[in-house]
Amino acid sequence: MSEPDLLFTVRNSFYLGAYQAAIAEASDLEGLSESAKVERDCFVYRSYIELGSYELVINEVSSSSPTALQAVKLLAQYLGNKTDKEQVLSTIADWLADPACNGNSMVLLIAGIIYTHEGNYVEALKACHTGISLEILALSVQLYLKIDRIEQAEKTLKGMMAVDEDATLAQLATAWVDLFLGGAKVQEASFIYQELGEKYNWTVRLYNGSAVCNMRMSRWEEAEKELQDAYAKDAKNPDTLANLITCGLHLGKNVSRYTNQLQTAAPSHVLAKRSEAAEEAFMRAAAAFEVVA
Repeated sequence: MSEPDLLFTVRNSFYLGAYQAAIAEASDLEGLSESAKVERDCFVYRSYIELGSYELVINEVSSSSPTALQAVKLLAQYLGNKTDKEQVLSTIADWLADPACNGNSMVLLIAGIIYTHEGNYVEALKACHTGISLEILALSVQLYLKIDRIEQAEKTLKGMMAVDEDATLAQLATAWVDLFLGGAKVQEASFIYQELGEKYNWTVRLYNGSAVCNMRMSRWEEAEKELQDAYAKDAKNPDTLANLITCGLHLGKNVSRYTNQLQTAAPSHVLAKRSEAAEEAFMRAAAAFEVVA
């Protein structure tokens, strides 16, 4: 008889984007093995990273901590701009070249995440190539979709389903692929988000996923309602703000407040950059018509 998965609720809450819940659930766990304690701590510290508490992670993970936690700390340093980017990338390269580190699934996952943030999808996929965890496979699906390799994304998704088709990550990855495929598949993706929201708790991530499905089906009012629910949970979430801007434009509404919030909360977001570039182009064009006194 297999051992009970004591980390299921922590892991599941993290994947759904319920970070505070993951932290709270982790604090109640007892009777964990040493390896399970490390995995628990990884989810706890990654949850703090998602909540923007970079300093907490950096301060609490010491140089004597296990390799997996060192990888999580590096992610906090990278996302929190606490360490020079080139130094972070150099550290990753060293780890991936070290046989003592490159078999650690957390090292591979964090390397893939950081390379993805850098837009270096080739290196991100290389980092994920030897990983077999569901989370690494899910990241691989995202990466293949980013580079329009739907056949590889579907192949990787099949691998996830073979491991555990009922796993939350496998369900989320199915929704991502269905959204990419479009057509009738969008409705199937919508069902997945609805089922996850009803089975567990609705999170900002699930609201945004469901809203994107409605946007793809031109159900703008329904999408806006879900996004407002997401906004009520986290008014600074970049995906929520970006989707509210898109919805608002299709509904003919003023989106300047959301645009300003997005530029403040996530100036590097693709929509924020496009808005800034468009504004600069307009100012240049307007300057060309100024009458010189």
